[in-house]
Amino acid sequence: MLNEIKHIQAHAELLHSECEVEAALDKMAEQINHLLADRTPLILCVLNGGIIAAGKLLTRLTMPLNIDSINASRYRNQTAGGTIEWVLKPATPLKDRTVLIIDDVLDEGITLAAIQQYCLGQGATSVYSAVLVDKIMDHEKPAHADFVGLSVPNRYLFGYGMDYKGYLRNAAGIYACKANEEPSYDNSIYD
Repeated sequence: MLNEIKHIQAHAELLHSECEVEAALDKMAEQINHLLADRTPLILCVLNGGIIAAGKLLTRLTMPLNIDSINASRYRNQTAGGTIEWVLKPATPLKDRTVLIIDDVLDEGITLAAIQQYCLGQGATSVYSAVLVDKIMDHEKPAHADFVGLSVPNRYLFGYGMDYKGYLRNAAGIYACKANEEPSYDNSIYD
């Protein structure tokens, strides 16, 4: 496995440098600070991919806030998504709260839609979402992010929270696997 990971990393295409990603995070934070300035949101970090985006955004947000996490996984370190598994639900009550969901990537939007519905079902008064990367798809998604850092083509990505088989989340930049090395997946089940 280590040889495969090293090979993928060595041959990947850099789509956005660390500098470009940090600038996108600055812009997202500015938009969030403007919209939620008079609220005390509950930030829900979507595990595991959202850890880096959430951590980077949190230090840029200026309003009082609370932090919790949620893990509704379709991948479990695989390259294709399946049914949603609720691994972790927030410990903080959502009733009468403004919730900001932060995740690394918006692919098909299935997981984000499920998390948004969960929050509303728990009594949240409003639910916003922020994603570092929004993949450009050729069809409508069931959920859209309110705050988007970067839009990218529909490719297999890693870095800044996104992974390749559970690895490379910590890559400083956003990379795409070479087209002939991308894991095969069915876009109809990919989140």
